[in-house]
Amino acid sequence: MRILIFLIALALCFPAPGLRAPAHAQAERVKDLARFQGVRANSLVGYGIVVGLPGTGDDNLAYTVQSMRSAASALGVQLPPGANPALKNAAAVMITAELPPFAKPGQRIDLTVSALGRAKSLRGGTLLMAPLKGVDGETYALAQGNLTVGGFGADGADGSKIVVNTPTSGRIPGGAIVERSVASPFAEGDTLILDLVTPSFSTARALAEAINADQGRIVARAIDAVSVSVEAAGTPSSRVALAARLEAISIVPSAPPARVIVNARTGTVVIGGNVRILPAAVTHGNLSVMITEDIQVSQPAPFARRGDTVVTPRSELAVAEEPARMALFAPGVRLADIVEAVNALGAAPGDLVAILEALKEAGALRAELVVI
Repeated sequence: MRILIFLIALALCFPAPGLRAPAHAQAERVKDLARFQGVRANSLVGYGIVVGLPGTGDDNLAYTVQSMRSAASALGVQLPPGANPALKNAAAVMITAELPPFAKPGQRIDLTVSALGRAKSLRGGTLLMAPLKGVDGETYALAQGNLTVGGFGADGADGSKIVVNTPTSGRIPGGAIVERSVASPFAEGDTLILDLVTPSFSTARALAEAINADQGRIVARAIDAVSVSVEAAGTPSSRVALAARLEAISIVPSAPPARVIVNARTGTVVIGGNVRILPAAVTHGNLSVMITEDIQVSQPAPFARRGDTVVTPRSELAVAEEPARMALFAPGVRLADIVEAVNALGAAPGDLVAILEALKEAGALRAELVVI
């Protein structure tokens, strides 16, 4: 049985015919490789009540009732002290959102709303106004709106039920209005700092050299494997112009480290283009055990005066072992050779993980083995 090996990370480095690397690496924009330090999003969270549910809410959940009392009281409605309504049409929810960088008051952001209690579905519900707070406890946005829910569920009278996707979570596009902006250090100081998404000393050095070449003088310096500092004194508008120019520069990033990524649950294996193997021999065989049960009936002879009918089980056990096959890895083999050798062994996904782990332990696999 041939194993399906996904070579997603090598789509550019190893085209389909022969899986051979191209002569030249491809340049990428700085915009895709780095981010400006301080230009970041901020997480917001809030608690709220969704109403208008068709009997799929929290019912008599204590904190949902308390929340509805507070909401009604804020609107001038006082519920009787002894009243304890069964709120099947309401549900307590948690609200999460992401405040993008440079967000200004009046702008809208998207919301994710998730049930907190016993609600079966939020389909058809409306979120009442709720504040969204940051990690500092300050309110940065107000949330409200109608939910869009992709999942649904149905219950039968006999207790059977079916659930498709997740009906207890939904989205509200543009459901929150920003009330407060977050100060950004982008316009402060006399430098701009670019942070690489993937740390690499060689890529940081190449980025600094490309910026200096574009500016015609030394304005950029690599601080470490992640950060590159660029001189940016001037007005905010000139800093924006410089940032736009820096994002458009193209460089050739360094090759990623040699890694083999294994998903033990699905059997997916991704092998990086720089993976190499030292001389090694690998053998692989499968052991199959087959058990068959045959029920036989023993009866006395015709016209016999003694004897009983007896059921006698009969079991047959057979063991079959496929011939072990060995593959020899020459020193410095390419990715195509590794794939061909593994396929020749007929390794299943679980067997391939064992082979890679054995090669790593033997010191023959020149790559980091990552199991997710």
